[in-house]
Amino acid sequence: MPLQDLPSGTVQGSMLSQSNKMNKRKSSGGFLSEGLDMECTPTESIMQFSPHHKHQRLLSMGKENDCNQFVLNRRSRRKKESMSSGISWDHLPDELLLRILFYVPLQDLCRMSSVCKRWHRLALDESLWHSVDLEGLTHVGPALQQVLKNGVHMLRCPRSFVEDFHFSGSGPLQMVLMDLSSSIIPSSSLESILSHCRLLEFLSLEALQLSDNIISCLSMNPNLLQLNLSGCSGFSAPALAHMLKSCSRIEQLNISWCEFDNDHVKSVVNNLNPAVTHLNLSGYREGLTLEDVKGLVTRCPNIQALDLSDSTLLMADSFPVLRQLKGLLHLSLSRCYHIHLAALTDLGSMFPLLSLLDVFGIVNDSHLSSLKKELPRISINSRPFSSIARPSPSSGLTGGFMWNRKCQLRFKL
Repeated sequence: MPLQDLPSGTVQGSMLSQSNKMNKRKSSGGFLSEGLDMECTPTESIMQFSPHHKHQRLLSMGKENDCNQFVLNRRSRRKKESMSSGISWDHLPDELLLRILFYVPLQDLCRMSSVCKRWHRLALDESLWHSVDLEGLTHVGPALQQVLKNGVHMLRCPRSFVEDFHFSGSGPLQMVLMDLSSSIIPSSSLESILSHCRLLEFLSLEALQLSDNIISCLSMNPNLLQLNLSGCSGFSAPALAHMLKSCSRIEQLNISWCEFDNDHVKSVVNNLNPAVTHLNLSGYREGLTLEDVKGLVTRCPNIQALDLSDSTLLMADSFPVLRQLKGLLHLSLSRCYHIHLAALTDLGSMFPLLSLLDVFGIVNDSHLSSLKKELPRISINSRPFSSIARPSPSSGLTGGFMWNRKCQLRFKL
C-alpha cells in the first residue's frame, strides 16, 4: 500500500517522546549503569570501569539485575622460578659447584653434605679434602676418622685432643704431610693411623708418646724427607736404627730432647742417611761424646745445619772435628758450658760459609758485643728456637701453614 505522509506534529511528538526517554535515563544514571547492554554503548564508557593494563571481561546478570555488574580481571601468568630468582643450583655442573665448595669452611661443608644425595657426593669429593687443618680441636676422633677416609694428603692437627679410636680404613692412606705435634692421642690410635701410611714425606710427632710398633710403621715410608721426633719417648734403640736404615732419604731430622741414652745416640750416628743436611741432636748432656761427633761428621759430611746444644761433654777440641763440614751454615752450641769464649773467635776462620751461630748460655750480654765484632759476618744468637724439620718454625709462616704449604680446608671459629 502507498506510504502516507505523517503529520509534522506526529513526527515531532514521536521525536520528543524519544528524547524524553533518553533524558530520563541520563538523569537516573542509567547511561553509566544500565547502558552497557545496549548495542551502541561506546567503548570509552566501558573502559572507564577497568584498571589500566588489565584484560577484563564484563558480565551482566540480566535485566532483573541490571545494576549489578561484575568486572573479571585476568591475572598474568606467574613467571618461572628460574627467571625470577636466577639459575637454580640444580642446573650448575659439578665442576662449578666443587669450585664454590672449595671456599666453604669445614663445619659448613659437613652440614651441606646432608642436604641431598648430590651435595653429599660433592661435599665428600677428594679434591676438597686434599689438605685439612684441625688445629686445637677437642674430641676430634670422629672428624679425624672421616678426614682420613676422604683421602686427605695434608693433615695439620697440632695441639688437638684425639680420643681413643681405631682407624677402620682398609687400603693405604694417601697422606704425604702430617703434623700431630703436641697433640693428645693414644699410642694405639696413632699406630692405627701410621700402619696405613706408605707415602709420608713430611712428618712431625713432636712431644708424643711413641712405641716400637709406631717406629716400625714409620719404616714403611721410604720416601720420608723430614722427620720431627723432638721430645718423643717410648721406643728402643734397635727400633730407631731399623727405621733410619729403611728411611734412607731423610734430609732433615730433629731428634732432640728424647728420652735417649748413649745407645740411642749411636743408633742415629751409625744409621743416618749420609746425605742428611739438617740435624738436631741437642739435649743429651752426657749422652753425646766427642767420639759420636767424629762418627757423625765422617758419615754425614754434607751437613749444613747442626744443633748440638746442651751437650755438656763437648769442648773446644770438637772444633777441628766439625771443621770437616765444609758446607756448614748454621751451628748451635747453646749451653755447652765447657766451650770458652776465646775459642769461639776461631770459628770465623774455620768455617768460611758459617752465617748463623747460637751460643745462648755460654756468652753473656756483656761479652756478646765483643764477639760480634770478632765475627762480623756471622749472625749470633738470632735463632733462639731450632727450625730443623719443624712444620711451623718460629721464623716461618703460621696459621694454617706447615712446611711452607697452606692447608685449604680449615675449621673456622
